[in-house]
Amino acid sequence: MEVKRKGMLLVISGPSGAGKGTLAKRLLEDDPSFRFSVSATTRGPRVGEEDGVDYHFISDDEFQARVDTGDFLECAVVHGHRYGTPRAEVLSSLERGENMLLDIDPQGARSVAAAMPDCVTVFILPPSYEELRVRLHTRNTENETEINRRLGNAKGEIDQLGRYQYAIVNTTVEEAIVQLKAIVAAEKQRTIRFFPVIPEKS
Repeated sequence: MEVKRKGMLLVISGPSGAGKGTLAKRLLEDDPSFRFSVSATTRGPRVGEEDGVDYHFISDDEFQARVDTGDFLECAVVHGHRYGTPRAEVLSSLERGENMLLDIDPQGARSVAAAMPDCVTVFILPPSYEELRVRLHTRNTENETEINRRLGNAKGEIDQLGRYQYAIVNTTVEEAIVQLKAIVAAEKQRTIRFFPVIPEKS
């Protein structure tokens, strides 16, 4: 039997602190068919982040130049910083039949879904706003002012849940990754990207 596949564009989104980055990393570790799309951003790197691995850290001028030349599939201002998804990397990977994973904010996710309606969108929610606050404090990457801003933004982002195809409540990573893998397994078999050719004789 001959099997042809079109690459899947998986968009994982949700408010800061919901755990989308952790789930994205687990999926990449467990499913070698996925590649991670490295976004560009004007914010500085957090402790432990690497340029070209976690993000492409660039200046405002460089970011604007890339906007002007249409280099981004989507771009947005989030929590006071600019983020963008490189268009060429995503499209070339999908054409080769590779699956691409985007870990992006809800604003960017809406733009990608509008530009590429065949993408798979998954929204990650925290079990409560209080737990979201605890997670933001625990990761020690933002000050109190920034945490409060992200919590305020989270309410509006969660209100947009209906725009997504799937939702996962991230109570524990182990439960959430099982649900995410189930979504991915089902989407891999959809006939918009899975094309088995059955031979006439066995």
